[in-house]
Amino acid sequence: MKKTILLFTESLDDNTTLVRKVLSASGYEVLWANTFEKALDIVSAYPPGLILIDLIIADIDGNSPVDYFRNIPKLNNVPLIGMIAASGEMSKISEKDDGCDGYIHRPVDIRHLSETISHFLKPT
Repeated sequence: MKKTILLFTESLDDNTTLVRKVLSASGYEVLWANTFEKALDIVSAYPPGLILIDLIIADIDGNSPVDYFRNIPKLNNVPLIGMIAASGEMSKISEKDDGCDGYIHRPVDIRHLSETISHFLKPT
């Protein structure tokens, strides 16, 4: 059975190890990008089934990474899950990145991470 590809964009290496291990152990192929430019390269070569994005990753030309992903036709139906550090940050981000299908708060609760991801991958 082919594994679902998850694109995980996270600018800090320290934050990636545990999330990648948990999702890989749950049967996903996790591709990691530490810059938005690298994320775009990965999307071109390996279309993901879901994108888990650090919403603090650098904007490109004043646009949010979410806007860029949403304007790529082959990603129209790909769930985009934003990772945010705290609920207070949500009010600042939600206006700018309202194209997200959902959010995961940090610190990530690894006990429920795979369940949360699988929820967004279920057909509607």
